[in-house]
Amino acid sequence: MDRRKARDRRHRRVRKKVRGTAERPRLVVFKSNRYIYAQVVDDDSGRTLAAASSLEKALRAKSLSRETATEVGKLVVQRAKGAGVEQVVFDRGGYPYHGRVQALAEAVREAGVRF
Repeated sequence: MDRRKARDRRHRRVRKKVRGTAERPRLVVFKSNRYIYAQVVDDDSGRTLAAASSLEKALRAKSLSRETATEVGKLVVQRAKGAGVEQVVFDRGGYPYHGRVQALAEAVREAGVRF
């Protein structure tokens, strides 16, 4: 089994249990080799409440690192709080809770959103 299939399998297994609601939306993380993305999603209504990525102008010039992931986490929290979100369910997207995913999650916690 290649890495992509293994990640998809882990993600499907996690998504069976993790579901975002209006009161507690899901914080989704996706990372590619060049960028990292984060979204706050209400699965009941199928809406994205807030999103941020390292593709944005302020972050695009920086290389992908833990620091960039931290900045994306702070940015998504800022936008989520604007949408009235105080608590989320974390969906690591099948990635190990390590490195950039962990840095993004810790930045979200430090900014005041609980999960």
